[in-house]
Amino acid sequence: MKKNSTKIVAFILIAIFISACNAVKRVPDGKSLLVKNNILVNGKSTNDEIASNQMYQKPNGTLLGYKLRLNMYNLANLNPDSTYQAKFKNNPGLYERQAKVLSAKQVDRLGQSFLYKGIHEFLKNTGEPPVIVDTAKTKKSLTRLKYYYFNNGFFNVKTDYNIDSVGRKKAQVNYNITTGPGYTLDSIKTNILTPALDSLYKTNNEPSLLKSGNQFKTSDFEEEKSRITTYFRNHGAYFFQPTYINYNIDTIGKQNKADVTLIIKNNNIQERDSSRTEPFKLYKISDVNIYTDYSPTNAKTKINDSTAYNNFNLYSYKTLKYKPRAITDAIFITKGSTFSDTRTTLSSRYLNNLKIFNYPSIQYEVDKRDPAGESLIANVYLTPRKKYSFGATLDFTHSNIQDFGIGASVSETIRNVFNRAETLEISARLNIGSSKDMANPNNNFFNVSEYGIDTKLNFPRILMPFGTEKIIPKRMIPSTSIAAGFSKQRNIGLDKENFTGGLSYNWSPKRRNTVKLDLLNAQFVRNLNPGNYYRVYTSSYNELNGIANQYNTDATNIDENGNLIISQGTTNFTNQVLNNQTALTPADAQYKDVESIEERRVRLTENDFILATSYTFTTTTKKDLADNTFYQFKTKIESAGTLLSAISSVASLPKNTNGNYEIFNLEYSEYVKTELDYIKHWDFGKEKVLAVRSFFGIAIPFGNSNYIPFSRSYYAGGSNDNRAWQPYSLGPGSTNALNDFNEANMKIAMSAEFRFKIFGDVKGAIFADAGNIWNVLDNVIDDKAKFNNLNDLEEIALGSGFGLRYDLSFFVIRLDLGFKTYNPAHPEGDRWFKEYNFGHSVLNFGINYPF
Repeated sequence: MKKNSTKIVAFILIAIFISACNAVKRVPDGKSLLVKNNILVNGKSTNDEIASNQMYQKPNGTLLGYKLRLNMYNLANLNPDSTYQAKFKNNPGLYERQAKVLSAKQVDRLGQSFLYKGIHEFLKNTGEPPVIVDTAKTKKSLTRLKYYYFNNGFFNVKTDYNIDSVGRKKAQVNYNITTGPGYTLDSIKTNILTPALDSLYKTNNEPSLLKSGNQFKTSDFEEEKSRITTYFRNHGAYFFQPTYINYNIDTIGKQNKADVTLIIKNNNIQERDSSRTEPFKLYKISDVNIYTDYSPTNAKTKINDSTAYNNFNLYSYKTLKYKPRAITDAIFITKGSTFSDTRTTLSSRYLNNLKIFNYPSIQYEVDKRDPAGESLIANVYLTPRKKYSFGATLDFTHSNIQDFGIGASVSETIRNVFNRAETLEISARLNIGSSKDMANPNNNFFNVSEYGIDTKLNFPRILMPFGTEKIIPKRMIPSTSIAAGFSKQRNIGLDKENFTGGLSYNWSPKRRNTVKLDLLNAQFVRNLNPGNYYRVYTSSYNELNGIANQYNTDATNIDENGNLIISQGTTNFTNQVLNNQTALTPADAQYKDVESIEERRVRLTENDFILATSYTFTTTTKKDLADNTFYQFKTKIESAGTLLSAISSVASLPKNTNGNYEIFNLEYSEYVKTELDYIKHWDFGKEKVLAVRSFFGIAIPFGNSNYIPFSRSYYAGGSNDNRAWQPYSLGPGSTNALNDFNEANMKIAMSAEFRFKIFGDVKGAIFADAGNIWNVLDNVIDDKAKFNNLNDLEEIALGSGFGLRYDLSFFVIRLDLGFKTYNPAHPEGDRWFKEYNFGHSVLNFGINYPF
């Protein structure tokens, strides 16, 4: 494999070298390929990204320094039709000979085939033509650069350019910028004609972006316009716009300094044939009218139903279908309040969050009843969504359990269930699949299945027996969800039945902060076929069977091939070992292995009941989907079983023979769990982004439990984790993933990914993933799986690789190829690059970015 890899790398390097030598293939004689734009500021080269973006011409794009798209374009035949016809002109009689074999029509069609034309069209369309140095565009770029530096305070900037040849038909353009001294702001004054606005400006506690001593920057002036406008419009200045703000910049008699006067004129009112000015007015809200079933078709029809509630007026063209409070709780514009853009935006957000209206519209009009003309009527137009909506999906899947699967789901959403803007979501799902590993006496292709049903009822408020407005005001857009679900598996693992239910609260303390409180989260997992354990977890069976080949003395435990019988033989042999009925003693390593295997079997086959409470807080600086410079932090604290133990202790309930409490004749889980997740992105421009992620999670059992249920444990590997390992195939610790589905109760994960554009919507990435899972403070016996001290951090695995992404705007298709760079499963000193080859690589398919 190493020889093959060497040959592949050598072939790629030779191909790149040959292609690179031919980069000027399409460059006409007397012209030059643009290879670099060099911006020299006061004689020194600069990497200013914004300055680089002023260029009308940029060199051909590169992939890791290689002009991939240019060379693809150079490989293309730009006139494949002419080449095909020339072949027959240069070979008389060739056309007739081929026509006898294929027919004339087929020979003509052959010229349009992918082999003769399609491949060249692909190379031409996917590739990139050579960027030829154009002096006209160079001069336009120079003009833009001059304005760029002028707008940054260099009023005496001088510019020039020269073109240097750097090889045959290759050149770089040098943009020479002599900035001169930068101007700074000196005195800053205001001239605000409207007294009310002048008073607002002086009482504004927000610091101005224009400060004496700062260098002149046009961007600061524009941001200051936006800041002032936002403040005025949030304090009643309904008709105020940024265009009313102007600046007078005076540099006469100043040594590299500028006096600034901020000028705000009066309101300019356009009338039919004339215009006039008057001081701006600060408006208050005189009425709030809510049209609950508005549409363009009924806009001119008569109002049929109306009501007044808490100074809100609700109107309906048909029968009013909402309890007034359900709507008014979402409106932050109140009668008597000052006009505010923030209140308008907050109302729109809350109304959208109800999910029962389409695109709410809030409009204002001057109240003609007010003789002073300082009142506004707020009209809220709501267009209801359909009460019932149906959805369906169909998926084809492949996993480590199913070789092939078909999944289907249907959902129904019912809006305004109790006339208070509630939504009820009901969904059902079915998955059928094929697995060659499952018992299949009837030889059916679809031999595994799973089905389930889920319901979720959402309330746009906090449901509590007491008021929560003072703790969680409605501006935080609170909501309550009550959920329940059931699912059942057949011929999948241990064939589980899973019952879930919960009560959760959500709210947003700030614009980009969210909180989720799962007050009650219940889960009951019932294993229907625990006797199938050793058929599913074959690694455990193979290890136990290997020990039995040496130490089993009971012939009833094995079949005619000498293997342990599942499950009678495996159970009997395990009991015989642990009861000292074989030659093994507790001091033997094989005895401890059997003990560890049995511990895991009991843990994974026992039914689980979990009643948990959790608190999750998330904060982010991400502004929108296009923002590539942000961070996101998420933390979660979860406690399970504590309430049940407290009730059991107060009620003096009896404990079972294991010394634990039970509910429904089942030992419930008790643990505390915490998680920290941090993501950071840096945007380096030109669609180059560095993304990093760090994660730490730990779940500690106590009281009623000495282990964490499988469903609440951690695993490592997979397309969103360490991509050099398959899911569940990394760890715990240095155990070399002995089991089939490896999990543990502590996890550390770190990832870094550099993303860049290749061409068009195709992006590339180079990544490194580090991490592992361990067992800590539970009943796991295997010391290799435990985290005992900081020295065990040497067991953090490292995977690295590269990937491709195709951006479809609404989601991203992702392929990642991961290589095991540091594998802690190997002996110390023999862990680096031992499996760094294609034979041990892992190809991951994913939707959207991993983090």
